[in-house]
Amino acid sequence: MRDLPYNQVLVVGGGLAGLRAAIEAADRGVDVAVLSLVPPVRSHSGAAQGGVNGALANAEDGRDDTPERHAFDTVKGSDYLGDQDAIQIMADEAPARIIEMEHWGCPFSRTKDGKIAQRPFGGGGFPRTCYAADKTGHYMLHTLYEQAVKRRVKVYMEWASAYFVVDGRRVGGVVAFHLPTGQFEAFQADAVIMATGGYGRIYARSTNAIINTGYGMAMAYLAGAPLEDMEFVQFHPTTLLGNNILMTEGARGEGGLLFNAKGERFMERYAPTAKDLAPRDMVARAIQTEINEGRGFPGGYVNLDLRRLGKQKIMERLPGIRDICISFSGVDPITDPIPIQPGQHYSMGGIGTDVWGQSELPGLFAAGECACVSVHGANRLGGNSLLDTVLFGKRAGERAAQVVKGKPAPRNEKAAQAALERVRKAYAGLIAGTGKEDPNQIRDEMRESMFELVGIFRTQDKLVQAVRKLGELSERYRRVRACYDGKKFNWDLVRTFELGGQLLVAEVIAKGALARQESRGSHYRVDFPNRDDQSWLKHTLAHYSSQGPVLKYKPVTVAKWQPEARKY
Repeated sequence: MRDLPYNQVLVVGGGLAGLRAAIEAADRGVDVAVLSLVPPVRSHSGAAQGGVNGALANAEDGRDDTPERHAFDTVKGSDYLGDQDAIQIMADEAPARIIEMEHWGCPFSRTKDGKIAQRPFGGGGFPRTCYAADKTGHYMLHTLYEQAVKRRVKVYMEWASAYFVVDGRRVGGVVAFHLPTGQFEAFQADAVIMATGGYGRIYARSTNAIINTGYGMAMAYLAGAPLEDMEFVQFHPTTLLGNNILMTEGARGEGGLLFNAKGERFMERYAPTAKDLAPRDMVARAIQTEINEGRGFPGGYVNLDLRRLGKQKIMERLPGIRDICISFSGVDPITDPIPIQPGQHYSMGGIGTDVWGQSELPGLFAAGECACVSVHGANRLGGNSLLDTVLFGKRAGERAAQVVKGKPAPRNEKAAQAALERVRKAYAGLIAGTGKEDPNQIRDEMRESMFELVGIFRTQDKLVQAVRKLGELSERYRRVRACYDGKKFNWDLVRTFELGGQLLVAEVIAKGALARQESRGSHYRVDFPNRDDQSWLKHTLAHYSSQGPVLKYKPVTVAKWQPEARKY
C-alpha cells in the first residue's frame, strides 16, 4: 500500500484565514500545507473592499479611539450576542495584526503624514477602518500569499474537499477530489484547520463567489462538530441591482448617501443619529422597508449617491466601485447614482470554536467566516471580518502548532482508506445513478426559498414553509445525477456533490431561525419584533442527526457590558 500524503497541520482553504494560519504554523516550525479549491489569490477574501478595523487612532477625529471602545462598539453591534471575552481579545490584538500586515507590504492608503488611513464604518464610534482604496481584501490576500511563498508553504491547488478522515472522534485528515485529473486522495494530518469561508450561495441575491457553498461547514457538521448561531445571516444593504456585486460600506463611509424614489434621505427615520452609517442589519431592513412600502424605484431598489464626493475623491478612494458600476451596470458614479438593493453577504454563525480556533472535535480547528468564535454575535460590523480572518487565523495556526509539535497523533491508515473509498463511491454514484432530478433545479429552488422565506424579514409561517421545502428538496436530492460525466475539471460533479451539504446547512439556518422567537441583530421576526434577553440571550448549537438538526443552547459570555437598548 502506498504512503498517503501527510502534514502535521493541514489547512483547508487558501483565503486570508487559511493563509494566516499556515504562515503562523510554519513560523512555529511545523510541517504545514494548504489544500485549496482555487489558487489562493482567487479566494473570495479578495472581494472584500472597505477595510479592516483596528484602534490605531490615525484619523483626525479618531485620536481618542482605544481597543476598549472598539470592543464596546462590537458588543453593541452584535446586539449583545457576541462573547465579550473573545471580542476584547480581537480588539486588543487588532493594531498588532494590522501593523504586521503593513510591515509585510500591504499597500494601505495613507494620511498626509504617512500613517495608515482610516475611514468611518457603520456602527463604529470612531473612524477605525484601515483601508487600501476599495480593494483592501485583494491587497491583503496577495500580501499573505507572498508570505506563504516566502516560507515555502506547500499549496495543493484545485482540490475539492469532501470528507474528513476520522478515527473515533479525532479528525486526522481530509479526503479530496482533484479537479484537473478527477483523482481522489486522502491527506493525513495531526491537525486540520478549516478556513473554507461562508455559505452565501445557499441564497439567491448574494455578494458571494460561486465557490462559497458552505460545504466546509457541512463537513464539520457531519463529523460531529456543532454549528453555532447559524440563524444569524447578514444581508449587506448595498449590492448592485441585477447582479448583487458588493458596493462597499466604504462608499457611505466616505460620504455617500442613500435616497429613495421620492428623493428622501430615508435613513433619518430609522437611525436618527448614525443615519446612513448605522449597522448593516438596520440599514438593510430600512432599505427593504422603503422598497416594500412603495418608496423604492420600480424594479425594487433605492439609490446610493456618490456624486457629492466629486471625481477626485471617487477616483482616489473608490476606483474599484466605479469600475464595477461602469462594467456591470453602465452607471458612472461620478455622474449618476448607483441602483442598489440588499443581498446576502456574510454568516455570523459557523463551526463552533474557542478563542484559539479549537472545535469540539480533537484535531479540528476553524477560522474565518466558516467559524463562530463568537465575536460577531447577531450582527457583524463592517471591517471586523478581515480582522477576524488574520487575527483568529493566526491564533488557530499557533494553537494547532502547539498541539502537534513533538506529539504526532497516531496515523490510522485504515480510517484514511475507508474515508477515501466512501468518497469514491459517493462521486461514482452521482455519475452512474439513474435519478431524473436535475441538481441545478434543486439548487435554484433552494436559493430562492432561502431568500424569500429565511431572508431579511421572517415569520413563523415562512420559516415553516422553508423547513418543509428544504425537506422536499433533500428527498429529491436522493434522486439526482450529475449532468456531466467527464473526469477533468468536472465542476458540475463537485457542485452536485456539495449540494447535499448545502441543503443540510440551509436546514440548520431555517430551523434555528424558527426556534428563536425574538428579533436580534440580523434575525428579525415580524411576529416577535422585540429582543428577549430573558429567554434568548444564548447561543444556538446545532448537532447533526439523521432526523435533522438537534438544537441545544449555551450562555453568552457577558463581561463588562450588560445588554441595553441598541440605538444609533
